[in-house]
Amino acid sequence: MEEGNVGQPLVKKEYHENCPGCKVDQAKELKKDVTFHNLFNIWIVVLCSALPVSSLFPFLYFMVKDFNIAEREEDISAYAGYVGSAFMLGRCLTSILWGVIADRYGRKPVVIISIIAIVIFNTLFGLSSSFWMAVITRFILGCFGASMGTMRAYAAEIFREEYQVLGLSTVSAAWGVGLVFGPAIGGYFAQPVEKYPNLFPEGSFWDKFPYFMPCLVISTIAFAVAIACIWLPETSHNHKMTSDNDEALENGSSGDDNDKIIQKRESVYRNWPLMSSIIVYCVFSLHDVAYSEVFSLWAVSPRRLDGLNFTTNDVGNILSVSGLAIIIFQLGIYQSVQQVCGPIELARISAVLSIPILQSYPFMTMLSGFTLYIAIYIASILKNLTIETISTGFFILQNRAVEQHQRGIANGICATAMSLCKVIGPVAGGAILTLSQKRLNASFLPGTHLVFFFLNVVEGLGVLLMFKPFLSIKKTSSEQLH
Repeated sequence: MEEGNVGQPLVKKEYHENCPGCKVDQAKELKKDVTFHNLFNIWIVVLCSALPVSSLFPFLYFMVKDFNIAEREEDISAYAGYVGSAFMLGRCLTSILWGVIADRYGRKPVVIISIIAIVIFNTLFGLSSSFWMAVITRFILGCFGASMGTMRAYAAEIFREEYQVLGLSTVSAAWGVGLVFGPAIGGYFAQPVEKYPNLFPEGSFWDKFPYFMPCLVISTIAFAVAIACIWLPETSHNHKMTSDNDEALENGSSGDDNDKIIQKRESVYRNWPLMSSIIVYCVFSLHDVAYSEVFSLWAVSPRRLDGLNFTTNDVGNILSVSGLAIIIFQLGIYQSVQQVCGPIELARISAVLSIPILQSYPFMTMLSGFTLYIAIYIASILKNLTIETISTGFFILQNRAVEQHQRGIANGICATAMSLCKVIGPVAGGAILTLSQKRLNASFLPGTHLVFFFLNVVEGLGVLLMFKPFLSIKKTSSEQLH
């Protein structure tokens, strides 16, 4: 072999004329810049998918109260946990199936089906007249909640390797913004007759269904996004991909190295860098969804139950500001910071900082007026920034751990495991919050000190698992060359 050919691919990559995935690969090869259009596509789909996930939390306390299913006021949080968990239970049962479908039939069909489901079942949830109707509609909505995992795979495929961090951080940013703007929409638009009596009179449709308006707003956004997805580029290939042998030749591998490549790709379940990152991410997901529900329920709870006695509008304002902070940080600052210390190191720092921030929450019941609002705004912003920084780091690790033909199933496995944890999160969070409000005068961890302590225990476990020997990190191809 001539010296000048060392390191050059032995087999030229073949493009198929009628393959949408090949067209995307050609565009990536010819175009080195990041197109705004691709970022915008990712942003609107992920944002739309995230909005209904937690939009119910600000008004869920009042919704369950109106169902008259709780015997005592202290039990409302426990029932609210069941409604909050129904979505994640549905997603847990179907995510791997959707991942297989996305790998076989493409990312685009899965995304469109998922967005259409939001239009239908999120609207029906707003019309719920009983506790069980609310649980069932949320469960079905979760069964079709496949777009998040699919878009994570999509973001890793639509950009060149050097821009994948930007794509995945966009997913994380949009998801984080959706998880805080969703509750903001729920807080602003729930119970419109009470908040805006001049526009919505008593006895009207909006009085009969006081929680329909926020669901209608989100479903309208989803309808517009579903139409926009018609022009979403498909990244999957509709032909047989290059074999492992050919790919090994392209990379200059042979013999034992080639056997290792083939063996490693036999099953994603044997891919420890993937599986370890999923396990750790699930621990943080359990914490995050429990925190989201506990925060909203605690904030609107009365002072006599160790809450802040906020209105749904107050919660909406806090989360809106947090969402704006996430946008600024993820799209303006995150790229520069992670280039210095790396995504996982940044996630570790964020996880450690999150613990004292969270433990400050129960002490805020001692504050009032302007001081209380300043404290809760600062804490909420910092807490939500740490959540999104951790999520982004693990999104990057998971998509780097697999090749394109396995990204759908890999993200499906992650979504299934994550959803299972998020089934437990709202139920456990609501139950522990209920227990906390029943032991206000306890000598050890009185009142809401208990629930925030448990949240920090989960966070601490996640921190411990983020280090070797448990967490394994796969190097990128550029890192391997060095």
